[in-house]
Amino acid sequence: MTVVHGPETVASILRAMAADSDVCGELVRAARTRSPELARLAEAETRSHVTAMIGAAGSWFTALDRVEAIEEQDFTAALLLGADRAVQGVPVTAVLRGVQAALTRAVEITMDRCRSVGVPDGALLSVVLRMKEYGDALERHVVHGYRAAEGTAPGGADGTRVRLLRQLLVGGLVPAAEELARAGLRPDAEGLLHCLVADPGHPDALRFPRATTARLEGHLAGLSPRPPRAEEIAPGSLVVVAPAAPPAGLHALYRLCVRALDLGRSQGRHGLYDLTDFAAELALAEQPLLGAHLSRRLLGALDPTDGFHRQLALTALMFLDCGRRLDQTAAALFTHPNTIRYRLGRLQQITGGSLADLPSAGGSGPVHALHWWWALTTWLRTAGEPPGHP
Repeated sequence: MTVVHGPETVASILRAMAADSDVCGELVRAARTRSPELARLAEAETRSHVTAMIGAAGSWFTALDRVEAIEEQDFTAALLLGADRAVQGVPVTAVLRGVQAALTRAVEITMDRCRSVGVPDGALLSVVLRMKEYGDALERHVVHGYRAAEGTAPGGADGTRVRLLRQLLVGGLVPAAEELARAGLRPDAEGLLHCLVADPGHPDALRFPRATTARLEGHLAGLSPRPPRAEEIAPGSLVVVAPAAPPAGLHALYRLCVRALDLGRSQGRHGLYDLTDFAAELALAEQPLLGAHLSRRLLGALDPTDGFHRQLALTALMFLDCGRRLDQTAAALFTHPNTIRYRLGRLQQITGGSLADLPSAGGSGPVHALHWWWALTTWLRTAGEPPGHP
């Protein structure tokens, strides 16, 4: 049997993948697993885009020897994907995480199928590189579709205001004071502004006097010379407000507010929060490797597949959240203080460490508690258990 190694073979493999419901299901799961924001949408929406984009990759691969062929292809599916997610309020970073996860899985499946029909390993490198080029172009068109929809989103957002807010908060470029004033961006008497970010599911969340707002990257973002009061935000919404800062400092604060909002959404929070309310969680999130090592050191004896061990970890986390008070922990978990005492004792027996006692080498009590909180939170996430009530 003669084995064909040229681009037509790869193109036919990609076309077959686009028609294979099992393959498309794998890519959809990869995207939804990597991006929880996408997982909240109907699976059929993601599947239709995945099918179209993989099919388009097949037609592009027939022109393997022409670099310019990438830009000649039909990227309508990618543009529509970006536009749809912008309208739905999914952050662009979450969209790209899902796209990248699906592309990575598509490359893995393509490699397996190429090997199964006899494509030599030497030729596979070229396939991987060209698929990466296609993936990069795909991501650019997703972003382009997202930005285009964002700029024409309903709600009467003025184009100049959107442009200036994006320039200042996303790009980190400070426009002239006159431009800011014309767009309604007027700092306080000290030249400072508060950055605000809100869940796009509540369009009225940032509508209070002197706030200048727009939809950016799937969030509601705004600037105001004063922070909102609790009664000025929409009921059920989540709003994060940063401390007042000069225009040059707003870009960094905006990024922190976005991350804090994503954390708050994942925890089911709502209401008005100062950015500093998320200070510890944001700081620890910057060091995932250190958190993983700390978790292994303190909780390495726990088995993530053991339901009782997960219950012990959840109880210990609640104990720390309740200020290491047995009565409050028991009330929060609707159980008896003796049950909490028993679980903490079993955790100490298994791990060899105590949440209540300082380490033998001494040290700070608050730091010791923080280490345990960080380790428990990391371990529970790794075990697939969202930190919460057991």
